[in-house]
Amino acid sequence: MASDTLNARHQSLPPTLEELTVSRARLPSVEPTTVNEASSSNAAARVRSTSIEPEALTPRAVTPASQLRRETRSGLVEPTSSSQTPLDTIDMETFQQILDLDEDGTREFSRGMTWAYFSQVSSTFDDMDRAFEIKDLAKLSHLGHFLKGSSAALGVSKVQASCEKIQHYGQLRDEEESIDLTSEVALEKIEPLLETVKDEYAVAEKWMKKWYLENDPDGEN
Repeated sequence: MASDTLNARHQSLPPTLEELTVSRARLPSVEPTTVNEASSSNAAARVRSTSIEPEALTPRAVTPASQLRRETRSGLVEPTSSSQTPLDTIDMETFQQILDLDEDGTREFSRGMTWAYFSQVSSTFDDMDRAFEIKDLAKLSHLGHFLKGSSAALGVSKVQASCEKIQHYGQLRDEEESIDLTSEVALEKIEPLLETVKDEYAVAEKWMKKWYLENDPDGEN
């Protein structure tokens, strides 16, 4: 019964960020955007193609060692040094690609994706806690996979990595050690990871909300 409740709750979650991105790509006003030639080592996907995958997005200009200039309604803001961003938590190249989907000098689309992600994370963490209580490893693996994809789409890299571990542990597998796990060992590994991933997410959420407050002051926070 508890597992059925978790399944029903999960099915009611908002669309994944990948689905939101594809929906944006299908709008009639969208024109294809070519990728930066300097980033050809990444997948040569067009940002607004309907075949977007989180791993295939290619940055337009930014690298971790460079400075980023961004446009707002009032024009260019001051460059933000990469040292001011939690680079071990946020992949700035991927986050910049989401910002590149914005149009008309607003941050409406990227903000919508980001806040949809916040909502998904909150619901998914609740479901993970319930799945852990009833020792439903299959559900934990499914939820880890789900949140891994949403986190990858926005560049929330630490949460992505931790969710991937939860996904594998739920499948009774430790990919880092290349060994199979018992149910008991898998649950032992997942328990502290559930707290770790929540801390990692809190850092990312704080930074993202601050970014929008500074660069999209007219938007809702």
